[in-house]
Amino acid sequence: MKLLKYSEINKLAIPALISGIAEPILSITDTAIVGNVNYNSMEALGAVGIVGTFLSMLVWVFGQKRSVIASIVAQAIGARKIDEIKSLPSQAIFIILLMSLVIIGITYPFAENLFSFYNASGLILDYSVDYYKIRVIGIPFTLITIGIFGVFRGLQNTITPMAIALVGTSLNIVLDIILVYGIEGVLSPMHIYGAAYASVIAQVTMAGLAIFLLYKKTKITLRFSLPFNKKIRDFLSMFLDLIIRTLALNIALYFGSSFAAKYGDEFIAAYTIAINLWFLGAFIIDGYSSAGTILSGKFFGEKSYNKLIELSYKLSLIGIFLGISIFAIGMIFYGYSGIIFTKEQIVLVEFYNVFWIVLIMQPLCAIAFIFDGIFKGLGWMKKLRNVLLFSTFIVFIPTLLITDSYGYKLEGIFLAFTLWIIARGVPLIIKFYKTCVPLVQKM
Repeated sequence: MKLLKYSEINKLAIPALISGIAEPILSITDTAIVGNVNYNSMEALGAVGIVGTFLSMLVWVFGQKRSVIASIVAQAIGARKIDEIKSLPSQAIFIILLMSLVIIGITYPFAENLFSFYNASGLILDYSVDYYKIRVIGIPFTLITIGIFGVFRGLQNTITPMAIALVGTSLNIVLDIILVYGIEGVLSPMHIYGAAYASVIAQVTMAGLAIFLLYKKTKITLRFSLPFNKKIRDFLSMFLDLIIRTLALNIALYFGSSFAAKYGDEFIAAYTIAINLWFLGAFIIDGYSSAGTILSGKFFGEKSYNKLIELSYKLSLIGIFLGISIFAIGMIFYGYSGIIFTKEQIVLVEFYNVFWIVLIMQPLCAIAFIFDGIFKGLGWMKKLRNVLLFSTFIVFIPTLLITDSYGYKLEGIFLAFTLWIIARGVPLIIKFYKTCVPLVQKM
């Protein structure tokens, strides 16, 4: 048996890592720039955090098509049946776009009620509503980009999505600085609204570039046609399972941001900084999770079960190394991490009280996210769904309610997140080896 080389994993994972961190870098850029505006910085920062949580939910829910498309395409590559699924991506993207437009149409006129539900009030609520009504315009374009990324990943190509993500991220950062702070004598500062417009312009640009490169580099098109591909039923079933899973995930994030907002403006501002740094660490590790999706799908299609086991070992070692590295870097620069985002001392105090928990979580997150990726590649979406339902409703929410009753505030929120991650990772590890080891023994 030919051994799986680390270079094969890195060839897929490193570009996926770079493109993956584009999303949290965009959020962190908004957070850092908006958090340092000349007036109402704390309120603006809180609004970006609240709206960012909701928009992340929309993107994560509907963006699950990337994992499903990547899984189906990767398994087709392994089984050498790629011609059978050529019509699937366009049909999948079309269906998800229609669903997302319905959700946007419902939430747009009720934005004030929506963000009141997050315990936002006063100026934070006003900023949240205005910021959302601009940012939401970019969501359909992001979903097109994500769907095309799924096609490229399934085809074992992570370099093209990386290039697109780098262009979008760079453009967003430049526009953030220009539009938020303005150019003296040329453009007036647009404050929080400038950050929103910068994001939308970057999202539209990325979608256009993704469509162009899809047509240039593959034989797959976005031309919608009937009848539906025979795999569309599998797509919808897996997509529904991942929607339920992602809703459970975002319920946990909603409770986290809602409780932080309830504690006060300085708490939601500190939570926004901490959760964005957590997302950055998560998305760094997610590059290797994506490699797990791509390779596990291919090996499963080939019925190379021994390579699946080898893949899990090597990805786990890499994940733990990355998690420990993020922890070490975070501890070295502990005293400098918060002041990048805000100069408000009351916010910094609360942030530094919990940032150490975020860092300790990183190796645990690594294992959970690696096996998330492997399960997605295998198409085991129901198992992922059930684990998230358990970890959110049986572990996270009860822990949060208990710590809240004892007055732990942000420390309680991130303790609940730590236990939530453990409850996500352990069952996946057990299920994977319990299922795959017998398959190897039967070979």
